[in-house]
Amino acid sequence: MGLRLLLIALFSALVSTQALAQGASVAFGTIAQDTSLPVEVSSDELSVDQETGTAIFTGNVVIGQGDMRLSAGRVLVVYRETADGIAKLEATGGVTLVSGNDAAESQRADYSIDEGTIVMRGNVLLAQGRSALSADTMTIRLRDGTARMSGNVRTRLQTGSNN
Repeated sequence: MGLRLLLIALFSALVSTQALAQGASVAFGTIAQDTSLPVEVSSDELSVDQETGTAIFTGNVVIGQGDMRLSAGRVLVVYRETADGIAKLEATGGVTLVSGNDAAESQRADYSIDEGTIVMRGNVLLAQGRSALSADTMTIRLRDGTARMSGNVRTRLQTGSNN
């Protein structure tokens, strides 16, 4: 009887892992992010192009909005054409995103302020406590604090057991 329960548990774990390989929905951060909060940026250098309505921050770029922090080597800021404010941010070069106890790393992150989404691409690694997930892409919906991972999704989940 004990062997049967063990086999059922292993089969369930295998099925769950295969489902994650197709795509996974996970929580990200501790709460939903208010995308209307001001965006604060610090960097080593700033270059502004009035014609294109862009600014490029380079070197030790750190962006903060509420409880969320994003760091990267380079961030392109695109301003709205018809209204004041930022339309989107494009971060490259060792991107790290932190919200609450969750942290994610990738090669690139595109933050659409109006849509309230961050799309992280390229070797995405999400750490949530002692558990970790990796994928090709992770799309975070800031309004409800959820994320969807897709492409080569792999996971390491801690069971909380000492066994």
